[in-house]
Amino acid sequence: QVYKGLDIITNKVSPQEQRLCRHHMISFVDPLVSNYTVVDFRDKAVALISFHACSLPGRADMDFPPSTARPAREIKDIFARDKIPIVVGGTNYYIESLLWKVLINTKEKASTALGLVTDRKVELEQLDGVELHRRLSQVDPEMAAKLHPHDKRKLARSLQVFEETGIPHSEILHQQQEEEGGGPLGGPLKYPHSCILWLHADQAALDQRLEKRVDDMLAAGLLEELRDFHRRYNQEKVAENRQDYQHGIFQSIGFKEFHEYLISEGNCSPETSALLLQKGIQALKQVTKRYARRQNKWVRNRFLSRPGPNVPPVYGLEVSDLLRWEEDVLKPALEIVESFIQGRKPSAEPVKMKYDVNENKRSHRVCELCDRIIIGDREWA
Repeated sequence: QVYKGLDIITNKVSPQEQRLCRHHMISFVDPLVSNYTVVDFRDKAVALISFHACSLPGRADMDFPPSTARPAREIKDIFARDKIPIVVGGTNYYIESLLWKVLINTKEKASTALGLVTDRKVELEQLDGVELHRRLSQVDPEMAAKLHPHDKRKLARSLQVFEETGIPHSEILHQQQEEEGGGPLGGPLKYPHSCILWLHADQAALDQRLEKRVDDMLAAGLLEELRDFHRRYNQEKVAENRQDYQHGIFQSIGFKEFHEYLISEGNCSPETSALLLQKGIQALKQVTKRYARRQNKWVRNRFLSRPGPNVPPVYGLEVSDLLRWEEDVLKPALEIVESFIQGRKPSAEPVKMKYDVNENKRSHRVCELCDRIIIGDREWA
């Protein structure tokens, strides 16, 4: 949602909803920017929040980071305005980057003589995964042992960290973990008075709701939005065989699923076009449901099962029955937030999940029977 365009497919907050409460960090990155990273997001969001060492304010007026295209320098710190930031997601990796010290700063992206911005990670990703793994093994064998040779993004990132800092990625992670409040998954919690509200639903109800959301998107003009975006930003890339659905806004769920339909429209029979359209719609529904499952898995593995004491309480809110929204979601959420503001314990109990302190999520094993590399104790078991 940080990118301009594709408002329907990314399910952006409507202008009407934005007028009810100030939002930040929506629609401010050019669609042709392909190297906007979680570090860029964190830096801009933290500048908006700017907690520093202040305590929670006494008013419950809310601001939402992740909207408005207004630059951070034009907006006073949210806390300084006696407001409470609510981080809404979505992409839990980005939320994690705000809550904990888990990211690593490297060099600023360099500009070439032609004004193009270069990113070493993107350059490295052009190499074969096996070659990336071989290079990483030479400079950071500990990190290489934790990564699968097919995981090009993480391999490239670890190589980038070493090239731009001169320090192995694994060593920097150890330094974070050893800081006061750190743990196996990274550095300390940055905002000690945080709480997490986890909206979850019965899987069958969620799947049905997600399918309906795709149907509603189509009714709201999804195809027109996709055609316009393809014509303005992607058609030329496709013609030159340099389209990239792995970076930037082009990796958004819902755009690449309609690739065949968009490039064939007008160049095939109506029957073929209709089949490709249905194929895209079904693919969008399937990938949306898979993504929702990954979001819930992330909450369980990275929030609920996060080892160490510096983990905000996670309060579960059941949203299977939308007719009970006020009783099951709104009223409990308000009571929890008001309790935190007033410095008292909420009546609701946070969700608890047992975790194995000895589990190694980055263990490296080879299955000789199927000739596969297995990363993580749970996957091996």
